[in-house]
Amino acid sequence: MEPLNLNNLREQLIRQEETIIFAMIERAQFKQNRAIYQVGSIPIANHSGSFLDYLLRETEAIHSRVRRYTSPDEHPFFENLPEPVLPLIDYPHLIQPNCININSKICNIYMNEIIPVICSSGDDENYGSSATCDVSCLQALSKRIHYGKFIAECKYQEKPDLYQGLIRDGDSDGILKTLTNKELELILLKRVKMKTATYGQDIGVDSARMNYKINPETIAEIYEKWLIPLTKEVEIQYFLTDRTQNGVTDKHI
Repeated sequence: MEPLNLNNLREQLIRQEETIIFAMIERAQFKQNRAIYQVGSIPIANHSGSFLDYLLRETEAIHSRVRRYTSPDEHPFFENLPEPVLPLIDYPHLIQPNCININSKICNIYMNEIIPVICSSGDDENYGSSATCDVSCLQALSKRIHYGKFIAECKYQEKPDLYQGLIRDGDSDGILKTLTNKELELILLKRVKMKTATYGQDIGVDSARMNYKINPETIAEIYEKWLIPLTKEVEIQYFLTDRTQNGVTDKHI
C-alpha cells in the first residue's frame, strides 16, 4: 500500500477546484430561488423537509446503492441510506477510524452565505434546475472539505512528535498555527481566481469587453472565507480525535 503523500493530496485538491468552479458557474445562471431551501414552500407528499432536502436525500439514496459512501473520501448529508447493491471494496486504511462529518455546517453556509454571493436575488421558478446544481455544489464542497482528514494524517506522519504534543495538550490553536501555510494559501487563491476567469468567460464578438458568468474574485473569496477554514476545522477535529476510537459526527439529518 502506497503511503500518503502531501504533494499527491494537493494535486487531488487542485483537480477538485475545477469541479467546484464549474458547479458554481452552473448554479450562478439561476436566481437564488430561496423557496427550494424553505420547509413547506414546495409541498411534497410524504416529505417534511425542504425541496433541496428531498432532492439531495433521493440523490444520495441512489448513490448509496452503488456504494459511493463506502469510500473513505465521501460523506453523505443524510443518515439511514440504502445498503449498496454492489459488493463492498476493501479500501486501504490510510486514515484513522473516525465519524467526523460537518456536512450540516457546510449546507448551512452554502445556503445562507455562498448562494447570496454567486446568485442574483429573486425567484425565476427554475427550482428543479437550481436544486440539481445545488446538489452538485454541495457534494463537491463536502468532498473537498473532508479531504482535510487525509491532509491531517499526512501532516501527522511527517511530524508525529510535534503533533503528539499539541494533541496531548488539546491545543487546537497550536495545531491550527502548525498546519497553516499562508504561502500555499495565497497561491491557491490566485489559482482559483485565474481558473474562474478562464472557465467563466462569457465569450462574445466584442473581445475587448470581458464578461464573466461568475466573478473570479467571488470564488477566491469563497475559498478564503469558507473552504479553507472549514478544511482546517476538519483537520483539527481529526487531530483531536482519539486515535483508537471513533470521532464525532454532525450529519444534516
